[in-house]
Amino acid sequence: MNSFIIAGFSIIFFILAYHFYGKKLEKVWEIDPDRKTPSLEKNDGIDYVPAKHWTILFGHHFSSIAGAGPILGPVIAAVLWGWFPAFLWIVLGSIFLGGVHDFSSLVLSVRHGGSSIGDITSSVLGRKSKIVFSLFLWFALILVISVFSAVTAKTFFEEPKIVVPSFSLIFIAILFGFMVYRKNVNQIFATIFSLILLGISFVIGNYIPIKIVYGNPVSIWILILLVYCFIASILPVNILLQPRDYLSSFILIFGLVFGYIGLILTHPVIHTPCFITFSAADGNLWPMMFVIIACGAISGFHGLVSSGTTSKQITSELHIKKIGYGAMLTEGAVATIALLCVTAGLFWNTPGSSLNYPELMKGGNWISAFGKGYGQIVKPIFGETIGTLIAIVMVNSFVLTTLDTSSRITRYLSEELFGYTWKIRIFKNRFFSTIFLLIFSGYLAFGNWQKIWPVFGASNQLVAAITLLVAGCFLLSRRKTYFTLIPSIFMFVTTISALILQLKSFYPKNQYLLGNISVILIFLAFFVLVEGIKSIIHNWKNK
Repeated sequence: MNSFIIAGFSIIFFILAYHFYGKKLEKVWEIDPDRKTPSLEKNDGIDYVPAKHWTILFGHHFSSIAGAGPILGPVIAAVLWGWFPAFLWIVLGSIFLGGVHDFSSLVLSVRHGGSSIGDITSSVLGRKSKIVFSLFLWFALILVISVFSAVTAKTFFEEPKIVVPSFSLIFIAILFGFMVYRKNVNQIFATIFSLILLGISFVIGNYIPIKIVYGNPVSIWILILLVYCFIASILPVNILLQPRDYLSSFILIFGLVFGYIGLILTHPVIHTPCFITFSAADGNLWPMMFVIIACGAISGFHGLVSSGTTSKQITSELHIKKIGYGAMLTEGAVATIALLCVTAGLFWNTPGSSLNYPELMKGGNWISAFGKGYGQIVKPIFGETIGTLIAIVMVNSFVLTTLDTSSRITRYLSEELFGYTWKIRIFKNRFFSTIFLLIFSGYLAFGNWQKIWPVFGASNQLVAAITLLVAGCFLLSRRKTYFTLIPSIFMFVTTISALILQLKSFYPKNQYLLGNISVILIFLAFFVLVEGIKSIIHNWKNK
């Protein structure tokens, strides 16, 4: 199968979905351009800040939700089950589940004054559900911060050439925010100027790699990144976080666009089998493939971004489709290009080749597999070496933007849950809340965080299932359709099945920590599900 044909089909599906299914979403949620958004009603200059233009907010949102998931998931899934089932799930999942989830969570938060999805649960399913769900979200985000800070630190250690551009972007972003928001400099001029500076930083980084040679380099990088998380969490959102993510989005979109151009020029044949097996070493195609692909099709973390930072900056409900639905479809395009890079850019079971896909994946080196595959795809444009470096920079940009956004969202959750729900006054202070969450994150980051990672994919999808359930119950209370309940049920069944299958292997191998976490997640799922069913029955009786 020619990879360009697959890429073309995916783009056509995403464009049609945006125009037709996106309109249906707007109709169901009764999008009203005259309704004031929280950023305009609560503008405090720190968290609630109207975005200068929707494109800036799109950049922030897209960079934040992407993470490493849309690349990591497809790269792993294709080598286990084949490229076709992964492709189907990426396209259909992004359109009918992930996009619906992201759009709905953004609308819900905008309609509830910019509150997080955990806080909104209280008004839809009750206070008990809110506390249980918010606690789970808090711990899940602590894990995200710890894992991503450790992964980024390891990347800085192994790829010292990306240190200068990564940290230069922080100062360039502050300069961009100052120019646009304080000096009212033209956005296009400020963007071009900032991107030129960013390009210069890449050249400098290539010639001056930064290495830490004393002590434990990875641990030192973790500490530096946690300090950065503290700063990013407390500064006004339009000074660092929003412009940094906006500028990062150009790196991601640059890689995405040239990836597709590379496919047009090279149009390689897909070497990976269309279908390999239903029962792979990591589990059955269903439910495990759906959980492993994660952010490439649907992700609970997206709902946290939508209801955490994006809802506090959006200036009109008309932008919800562009940002909430459009960004998810763009992420689906990223997942598609990642899938084609490894299935068409690499070879299948070719002994002795450095581009042997299964061999590269045996060591768990998915970054190298993606980088080499991308390097082959864009070889006619940049050459293999530069193309591979671009791929690694893309991955690192994804991870860093998720890291700083996660820190800010966790602060919001800490303030809502500990400060306002449980009345612990000190947690209303954003400085204390941030320090508190980073202490927990640092403890895990410096420890053996890898042990908890296998169940994180399932927990992420579980958050998505619960968010869709909350959205469905909200719509029913307004005499609306079961629009989000069908994808919610599918994700509940899929996620719980995946957790049960993993649970069967954890205890026999004495992996009690993973087993206990899985049990807690299953309990959480059933608790919120029961509360949701009660709400549905109540709304049905009162129709």
